[in-house]
Amino acid sequence: MSSTGRPSPAFAGLAGSALLSLLWATEPNLPARTRVAFAVLVAIGLCWATFGGWAVTRRTPLFARDRVVAGWLGVGAWLAFTVGALVIAVLRHQLEPSLVGVVLTLGVLAAANLRAARRARAVLVRRRTELAGGNDVR
Repeated sequence: MSSTGRPSPAFAGLAGSALLSLLWATEPNLPARTRVAFAVLVAIGLCWATFGGWAVTRRTPLFARDRVVAGWLGVGAWLAFTVGALVIAVLRHQLEPSLVGVVLTLGVLAAANLRAARRARAVLVRRRTELAGGNDVR
């Protein structure tokens, strides 16, 4: 649990990775592409778990650094999904328009989330600098 009483990304990442690993372990005859997909999803879950552990254990103000890290994790997960989808599309010699729509939508959302996080961090860091400099801001 985070300090706010909400489940942290650490818990969510660990739970997701554990459940995927259990599902993977109980299905020994999966196709190779499914095993690769499970491995990527478990890795993404472990990244979120690591991030959540880092964010919860910080004893200093993060000034929205956690949001920026989460934004980059989102972009990384989108890139992994995009590469996987592209590989499957190339192997099948067929590119579905719905897949292109999903990839573009997720990419725009990941980029927008990262941009918002970077802007929020910039505002907080600028405010910290103003306050540390003794400027009278009303």
